[in-house]
Amino acid sequence: MFQKWLGIALLGFSLAVAPVSVAAQDGISQKQQEKILAKKAKDEKKQKARQEKEDRKRHLNNQDKATRKRIKRHTKRAGRHGSDQHRDGFFHRTFGW
Repeated sequence: MFQKWLGIALLGFSLAVAPVSVAAQDGISQKQQEKILAKKAKDEKKQKARQEKEDRKRHLNNQDKATRKRIKRHTKRAGRHGSDQHRDGFFHRTFGW
């Protein structure tokens, strides 16, 4: 009688535990998911930078030569003096060159 109950209990226990152990192996781990998400974010960031560069290049190609030269001149001046507000040089302020 005891063996019969023991057999039923073991069978019930094994049936209850088996799906849990199999379910743990389904899918991917959290660490793997984080790695995939990080890679996806990095790829999206690269794609966005590439798209902005292409847009900027296309915008410059739409401008005429004088406008491109003016943009280049102001960009160089802004790069030299940093991101602060620009102040013209002494001669430009004095004589308006």
